[in-house]
Amino acid sequence: MERSLRAARGATYVYFVLCGVLMGAWVVHIPAVEERVGISHATLGGLLVLLGLGAFLGMQVAGPLTDRLGARVVVPASGVLCGASLILPGIAQDPWTLAGALLVFGFCNGCLDVSMNAHAVHVENAYGRPVMSGFHATFSVGGVVAALAAAGATAVGLHPVAGMAAMGAVGIVVALASARALMPAAPAAESPSAEDTDAAAEGTDAASAPGGQAKAPSTGGATGRVWLLAVLALMVMLCEGAANDWSALHLKDVLGASTGTAAFAYGTFAAAMTVGRLLTDRCVARFGSMAILRHGSALAAVGITLVALCPWMWAAFVGWALFGLGLSGTVPQLFSAAGHVDPAAAGANVSRVAGLGYVGMLAGPAVIGWLTRLVALDHAFVLLTLLCVTTALGAGVLRTASVDRAPRSGTASVGH
Repeated sequence: MERSLRAARGATYVYFVLCGVLMGAWVVHIPAVEERVGISHATLGGLLVLLGLGAFLGMQVAGPLTDRLGARVVVPASGVLCGASLILPGIAQDPWTLAGALLVFGFCNGCLDVSMNAHAVHVENAYGRPVMSGFHATFSVGGVVAALAAAGATAVGLHPVAGMAAMGAVGIVVALASARALMPAAPAAESPSAEDTDAAAEGTDAASAPGGQAKAPSTGGATGRVWLLAVLALMVMLCEGAANDWSALHLKDVLGASTGTAAFAYGTFAAAMTVGRLLTDRCVARFGSMAILRHGSALAAVGITLVALCPWMWAAFVGWALFGLGLSGTVPQLFSAAGHVDPAAAGANVSRVAGLGYVGMLAGPAVIGWLTRLVALDHAFVLLTLLCVTTALGAGVLRTASVDRAPRSGTASVGH
């Protein structure tokens, strides 16, 4: 069992990297696709809403399917579909075909994202300690890999369509090869003890610490908790989506960087996300998820404000790095919290939080695109500052026993 659990954890890492590479391959090619199709920033922002809509629909389909059929079926199938659909935005010829391509790619990516996160919750439950942020770190590794690959392909003159096709083909192979190591089904839900119910009634965060944590005392309470988490996810993923889709364009159009240099704006953001997520699990074990969400959002506010107000390229790279570092630990805590409300319904609960979060992830870039009709692109980023500050103020929803009081007896160890 221990060997199979380690294999399942390793396979989860692989799928998170795969998802990051496939999404990153689209992100770093946005300037090239925008130029090929011949659309403005504002039009691109509107089209990006369809990617978010597709992701939302995919999550609502894949979440319950993962609970019913198991991750071993849904995760690899989603990976194959996501890899196959990556080429579609690259070959789009006009705004209408690009719209359809983004809708399909978003749907497939949403299926992969929510199913692999649901599986990650089950792995975290089996380990009995925080491991979710480590998985999300490897997603960011995928973004860095995609940025480096795109920069290298540009340097040797490879056409963007060929690069996207190659990444998609590799993704299909990886998705199929890693399927056997996944856990076949979700664990049975545990009944809450009297102590768990009392702790939940006192405001303890039943959803944020794996293994032995309190369960929600009622279905209504659990549903309410999940939707509160979803609202926070909406705000932080809106900020992340803005970085994904506008960081490269910011350096290229506002600061005059070359296409190759501009790609490293997203690479810097993704690298900072990776470093932060590699450290987050240990920080959660020591300080609690509420502190990660609160202080991380505040740091992100500082970073994006620097990007918005400073006219120097070095300051932009520093700002994107701080923005990525601050946001790095926020989304994993929200997804983990949703999954642990009810492990047997982890897929459905994660799909709610991730679904609303992905509405934010693509609504954010769209809103930034629309704001560019009124103000400069860099000044539009002030909206992200306001959202980060609001998230920091609302972080109390993740109040946990590990933050506010000594851990209760029987709580699983969370040390690495």
